[in-house]
Amino acid sequence: MHKKAYLCLVIATLSWGGNAVAGKLAIGHVSPMMLTFWRWAIAVAIIFAISVPQLIKDWRIVRKRLPILVFYGVIGYTTFNATLYTALKYTTAINVAIEQAGIPMLIFIINFLLFRTRVSVAQIFGFSLTLVGVALTAAHGDLATLLQLTVNYGDALMLIAVVAYAIYTVSLRWKPMIDWRTLMAFPALFALLTTVPLALWEHASNQAIWPDAQGWTIILYTALFASLLAQVLYIKGVEGIGPNRASLFINLIPVFGTLLSVAIIGEDLQAFHVAALVLALGGIAIAERGKPAS
Repeated sequence: MHKKAYLCLVIATLSWGGNAVAGKLAIGHVSPMMLTFWRWAIAVAIIFAISVPQLIKDWRIVRKRLPILVFYGVIGYTTFNATLYTALKYTTAINVAIEQAGIPMLIFIINFLLFRTRVSVAQIFGFSLTLVGVALTAAHGDLATLLQLTVNYGDALMLIAVVAYAIYTVSLRWKPMIDWRTLMAFPALFALLTTVPLALWEHASNQAIWPDAQGWTIILYTALFASLLAQVLYIKGVEGIGPNRASLFINLIPVFGTLLSVAIIGEDLQAFHVAALVLALGGIAIAERGKPAS
């Protein structure tokens, strides 16, 4: 009965899982800030082109709620993606994929600290397993390195990206009641605007790489699939089975990211990756099943 919603959610998370692979393939073909800039430039052009009447209709609400929409663009879109693409210069796409499993755990912690969301013993246990899984990945299988503070620079950057996206997700509780096209278009516009100084900084520091043919292919993938298609399909999935059940599909992102990294890039899938994935996803499943009755 809900097969269409399931299919939408699987394709959406597959597209997001491919984002880490795209960022890894971009190395040497387009620099991180250039990739972020052109991703949002293309996405903004498309979403505005197909949504102008709706954007005009929603402008009165948008104008009143502009600060939160700017926040979504800066934190959820620019900070997350720019940090992710930069992290991939120093760590593997598999690590980046698995570390994203920490997002649900951080959302849980933030909600508990700020809003005193009810918590069960199963949730504490489950997210503790997730934390161990993410830490195992960041430490490349050797948790002792965490005590010596020698975590890979790229993994440290990715953990910053995870925190940014968790904060962005929690802040969605304050999103204005506007059409999904408007909710996507304006944060994307602000993401584009805030990426401009980052791209200029990258150019001034002689780190900018103008996209070549492969770079443009990657940019188009991130704009069309990781940005537009994934967002549209995720919204359709939420409409079909509700936000609580749909949110579980986000746990597929590290799975797809890991599998695509092995299949497309040829990265080595090591034992600690498998262990971390089992811990992270198993912990999230335990936490979800053990959540307090509402």
